[in-house]
Amino acid sequence: MNSRPLWIRQPLAILADGAEGGIVVQDGIVSELVGAGQTPQGYKAGTEYDTYDASDLVVIPGLINTHHHFYQTLTRAHRDAINKPLFPWLLALFPIWQHLTPDMVSVATRLALSELLLSGCTTASDHHYVFPETISEAVDIQVEAARQVGMRAVLTRGSMSLSVEDGGLPPIGMVQREDTILAESERVIAHYHEAHPGAFIQIALAPCSPFSCTPECMRDTATLARSHGVRLHTHIAETHDETEHCLATYKLRPVDFLASVGWMADDVWVAHGIHFTDDEVLRLGTAGMGVCHCPSSNMVLASGLCRVLELEDNGAAVGLGVDGSASNDCSNMIQEVRQALMLQRIQYGAERVDHKRAFDWVTRGSARCLGRDDIGEIAVGKRADLAMFKLDEMRFSGAQDPLAALVLCGAHKAHAVMVEGGWRVMDGTLCDADEAALIAEHTAAARALWAAAG
Repeated sequence: MNSRPLWIRQPLAILADGAEGGIVVQDGIVSELVGAGQTPQGYKAGTEYDTYDASDLVVIPGLINTHHHFYQTLTRAHRDAINKPLFPWLLALFPIWQHLTPDMVSVATRLALSELLLSGCTTASDHHYVFPETISEAVDIQVEAARQVGMRAVLTRGSMSLSVEDGGLPPIGMVQREDTILAESERVIAHYHEAHPGAFIQIALAPCSPFSCTPECMRDTATLARSHGVRLHTHIAETHDETEHCLATYKLRPVDFLASVGWMADDVWVAHGIHFTDDEVLRLGTAGMGVCHCPSSNMVLASGLCRVLELEDNGAAVGLGVDGSASNDCSNMIQEVRQALMLQRIQYGAERVDHKRAFDWVTRGSARCLGRDDIGEIAVGKRADLAMFKLDEMRFSGAQDPLAALVLCGAHKAHAVMVEGGWRVMDGTLCDADEAALIAEHTAAARALWAAAG
């Protein structure tokens, strides 16, 4: 937080109209956009400014990740799960995730957030739905970890209530009773959810999927969320297997299932959203729902392509997510922007999907998915969440358009990152953490988890 204004001056390029001369940040807020060749309004009048030279930096809004599973950083490229589609992939990993401990959840969360931060991400949503008895307070652990890292986090209290014995996918040891789910959901909302502008910690409720939660759990969770004014999240229409499960179990397609439990509303955002019919796309847009596109995960698991342009054209919000680090297998947000652009050009063509549209998905679109109007844009009155990149690597040599180069040439690490006006990354390094020590702690935790699972 700055006691006097900070002028981030003369950027090489900036993703904001009318800010070619930079921006002024004060008290965690963007207070002024400075035009080309101009100085801040108070500068000539003698107001004292701190300055930050951005002449070799491309400045963009802090990127917003709308779907992740932090704990999965512990099972990246696991031999039992690679080269499989979603359902066999889950069945291979469920027995491993049953052995998670509180310390494992803590270090996995810190590492995932740190990895995101280094890639220019300033707000991340996590979907934690694995609650074996050993980690019943996983959300509490994640809150503390997010505060340590210094990022904004939307932590979704996930749930699974439909075991394989009752026609679902997860093993019996991975599901919880509905009364436990609802009581814990209400507890974490009361303890941690911040409803004010600039919130750092928010809670949403997130039954995992139609193949792991009962209709009653979905319906009652929605009622609880709306009674407390928090948002709802789930996986939907990710694979054909899911569609077949819904038809066999409920005689409904996934979107019809959502409608049957009261989830077709503008306080809901879903992950993946691949296998929608034209009518379903229209219904989702009419309801004002959000859809998180997860391009890398969708490619790794060979799930399919999200129909992002049709969704947007019909009124849905489209955001981006890296998804779990065992189906991506990394947590790099700027890389995900490139993946989204490349994948979507396959179905829409180069003319309709440009780098600015991809940036819009990961900024304003993602903010809309999370119900936020205070982040996702460099504008007066918005929170000062910024990512800044240098173009001094071989991959950028010869690039003419700096903003396009970030996406097309494959940026993967931010030079500087600011959250609420405070520096979190400087010179490509975390300001408040020992990266080598964090990696060592995380590696040890991953090995302990693999060993516990046999």
